[in-house]
Amino acid sequence: MTIASTIPNFCQGIQYFGQQLPEFSDYGQKPAIPEGQTAITSPTNTAAVFQTLLAADALRYLTLQVTASKASGHPGGFASVAEGIAALIMLGYKNIVTEVGHHAPGFYSTMFLDRSLEAMNITTVEQMRERFREMHGLLGHLSGQIPGLLSPAGPLGQGQHFAMAGAKLHPNILFPVTIGDGGLGEPYITSSFGHFHTAYPQITNFLPILVWNGYSQEHHSMVSTQSNDEMIAYWQGNGFENVILVNAKDYDDAHQPGDYIDSTACSFQKRLDFTQAVLTATDKAAQSALGGQLTVLIIKQLKGAGVHARGAKAHNLYPQHTLDNPEIVSALKSLALSPAAWELVRTNFERAGRGPAAQIAVTETEFSLPELGKLPLQEFPIQGEKQVATTAMGALVAAVGKQDPHFIVSNADGNAASGINNINIALKITHPTPDETYYQGPKGQVYEPLSEDACSGLAAGLALFGARTLWASYESFAINGLPIWQTVTQAMAELRRRTPSTITLFTAGALEQGRNGWTHQRPEIEAYLAAMMRNGNIFPLFPCDANSIQVCYEWALNTKNKGIPITASKSPLPLRTTFEQTRQALNEGGVALYDTPGKQKVVFAVIGDMALIPVMDAAKNLQDQGIGVRVVSVISPRRLYRPSDVRWEACTEPDGAFLDDQGFERLFGGDALITITGGASGMLEPILLRSQCRRDTFAWKRGETANSAGQLMGYNGLTTEALVIRALELLH
Repeated sequence: MTIASTIPNFCQGIQYFGQQLPEFSDYGQKPAIPEGQTAITSPTNTAAVFQTLLAADALRYLTLQVTASKASGHPGGFASVAEGIAALIMLGYKNIVTEVGHHAPGFYSTMFLDRSLEAMNITTVEQMRERFREMHGLLGHLSGQIPGLLSPAGPLGQGQHFAMAGAKLHPNILFPVTIGDGGLGEPYITSSFGHFHTAYPQITNFLPILVWNGYSQEHHSMVSTQSNDEMIAYWQGNGFENVILVNAKDYDDAHQPGDYIDSTACSFQKRLDFTQAVLTATDKAAQSALGGQLTVLIIKQLKGAGVHARGAKAHNLYPQHTLDNPEIVSALKSLALSPAAWELVRTNFERAGRGPAAQIAVTETEFSLPELGKLPLQEFPIQGEKQVATTAMGALVAAVGKQDPHFIVSNADGNAASGINNINIALKITHPTPDETYYQGPKGQVYEPLSEDACSGLAAGLALFGARTLWASYESFAINGLPIWQTVTQAMAELRRRTPSTITLFTAGALEQGRNGWTHQRPEIEAYLAAMMRNGNIFPLFPCDANSIQVCYEWALNTKNKGIPITASKSPLPLRTTFEQTRQALNEGGVALYDTPGKQKVVFAVIGDMALIPVMDAAKNLQDQGIGVRVVSVISPRRLYRPSDVRWEACTEPDGAFLDDQGFERLFGGDALITITGGASGMLEPILLRSQCRRDTFAWKRGETANSAGQLMGYNGLTTEALVIRALELLH
């Protein structure tokens, strides 16, 4: 390559250029990654170390200038791990995820330097500045739509799931994941690593990189008081066999106070020494992780290293932090590279790993999946024996697992407790201890940590990376796993590729949990999901029986880029629908189970299966009084919104099917309408928005210990008598 003597085109928009470093003539005349190669030849090669240092400062510079261009964003945390990210790239590793959404501008800078952002028509620094934190641009936190970036990052404590998902699906590829020491306070991170490693001890090709910089968002991090030995012991105590720590303090010749120092304040030789230590440690950690050892790399360097401020004050930019702010100007000038140095960094980053991450990262193409063939659906006769809906679905889940070796089912509270022990019998709980009593063994496909975050995290992460999964949970506890599931579903709505929908089964709803009291009666999850419906790719499904649930699951398996929670009871309940009726309901939102003529018409719109019991009794009572009644089982409430209520057209794999006004009148038209759910009333909003007749809602109010579902429904006003009285009131 020819070293640039003029300003490269991609540098348009760079505010300041620096003088050529004296060492450049010795170590910068040609890229450390030779043409046709994918990584540096040695982590101890002086030219490679020098160029890694240039890359770290280039990342710092871009991160700070881009955020300052909007006086908004988070430069400080990423700045303290810039050498680590530069080392990963120079070593050829590009399947990098993060737990820290605040590191987004640093990751965007990485993708800019390796030319991935050209897929977004961002070819210059000026364009990157213009589109940072703008619609259809570079979001404030990592999203599913940015080329080359494998996963979203928002709430803390999530990124490790994506690294483990990638490692499971791609055994020979390294998946580094950066973890902030502020986020390390989340209880989920090391516990999820621990369970995953116990379940899959042979999978170690994920590499947590702890960004130990001493500070959280607005104060010292809670792990800032630990000594190096204590931090090493912490990771060892959580099962990590190889703990590698690089401490910038060991290279400080500027006499900086405290345990955390800024390597950019050291002499240039000490900066080179620190960079070589990071490069060597990263190479060692990567080889260890790929070689079968559970490994963590810890980089200890002060938050904000090299940027406008240090400590927690480096975390966030405020309105005064424009490109004219003296602190910003001073930091940018100190980081400024020469045009030739920029060209060198760009060439190395582009060559690393075989090309831009937007072309070679595992999530840039669809993951190949086996065909499932015809599912073994079993249609039970209406008016036949009562059946358990979850068990009927479990038989199909087992069939999917038999056909697809990548498929997993996750459940924190146990499949047997949810009426789906048939899944355990067929697919086995993954555990190093074989035991037929509990249907467990080392090659199982059922993942059962006692953390809903770990359950939903791995299942949703695998789905985002392209695999089929099912997250099964008690409805009452699933709320603890929803944050990452929501993050993934939003990412799926933005992805530039197709991926299997993330499917859940929520069982044992509040009405079934009488004896357990309010601790097991938390139907607010349905309000959470109801709000998400307006995103456009969220389809909560409420099958009303064992036939209906099978068709719902079959439909969900054939969708892409959606979030599909299926909610059903684990109790034996009557059969009310045929397969064809549910297929119609999945298109139209609901199906009429009962429709009789009369001098006036009352419509009951019901979400759920157990809630139908008092409704059917009320319908017969009203019919005996000469009043016409229609009972509609609402299977897919999302179909009942108006198209303008939902941002469906902005989604990947957009689904714009909604029940039209004529169809809505056919199902819900009458003289009075009562909407009913054993869960949160928000799920009924689509019907209440559109109905023009006199109407009311019966829904969950609060939990209590009760001896039956009927008693609990009575406590919440969901009784036959109450429904009849209110129907008559609405008619008069």
